[in-house]
Amino acid sequence: MPESGFIDLCALDVLEEDVPRRFEAAGVPLAVVRTASEVFAIHDICSHSAVSLSEGEVEGRSVSCWLHGSRFDLGTGKPLDPPATRPVPVYPVRVADGRVYVRVAGEF
Repeated sequence: MPESGFIDLCALDVLEEDVPRRFEAAGVPLAVVRTASEVFAIHDICSHSAVSLSEGEVEGRSVSCWLHGSRFDLGTGKPLDPPATRPVPVYPVRVADGRVYVRVAGEF
């Protein structure tokens, strides 16, 4: 079990590799992505337009916004190309005992 403040989000095996999936944790919309080696949780709403990033495509360590094509780094939330110029929040993820946990509130 991860440290305090982490929310049990889902079983690891429900996440397909390189396919974003939308979740909500403590009222926060998340796009959760499992890559070959990591699991990422990024705010699900593009900072350029109110579009769900979980409907975008994953390439390496980035997810793209399907509407205007901006890509965001899954680890930092920083936009990698325009038109987005503002980052989106990313959230700490822990995987333990086949479960995915995320922390969406508090200092980290």
